[in-house]
Amino acid sequence: MSDIEEKCPKCGSPLGSVTVTASGRKLQRCSTGSWNPETKRTEGCPFVKWLPIEPVALDEKCPKCGSPVVMMVTRFGKKMKKCSTGGWDKLKKQATGCDFVEWINGTTEPLEEKCPECGEKLVLFTTNSGKRMKKCSTSGWDREARKATGCVYVKWLKAGELAAEDTGEEFLPPESP
Repeated sequence: MSDIEEKCPKCGSPLGSVTVTASGRKLQRCSTGSWNPETKRTEGCPFVKWLPIEPVALDEKCPKCGSPVVMMVTRFGKKMKKCSTGGWDKLKKQATGCDFVEWINGTTEPLEEKCPECGEKLVLFTTNSGKRMKKCSTSGWDREARKATGCVYVKWLKAGELAAEDTGEEFLPPESP
């Protein structure tokens, strides 16, 4: 933040401090507004300024031009790898520099748990925006018919849920005295 304090465009009050959400996104609220987790509503001025997520440099080279590759997150939460020399000219409305982009899709990890609906194994699916769910390994999606196939069991996880299972501590050797 600069020396000049930013003002809320809705009410003119100063903006509050930067807050980080459970998913890692940063935001700044109007100082007269606040989020009530019990009612799941904003109280006071509803203005929220979402801050852009800075690109992260990766240890990869662009396959097209050899420049470094960066990981970026779009304003809608989709992740992508792109060439660090690539950009966008707002006036001309065209891409500049190298045009290499690789979109990062969700990941699926097998779990040892059984599906409560059909008894098959469950999988942990992480969307490209970082949201996670447990779902049946037999589930799928028919794009043409636009409907689910297989078992329909899905349990969305809250931020931090399964954290104890994800530490990897069970694979560490026992501590020596």
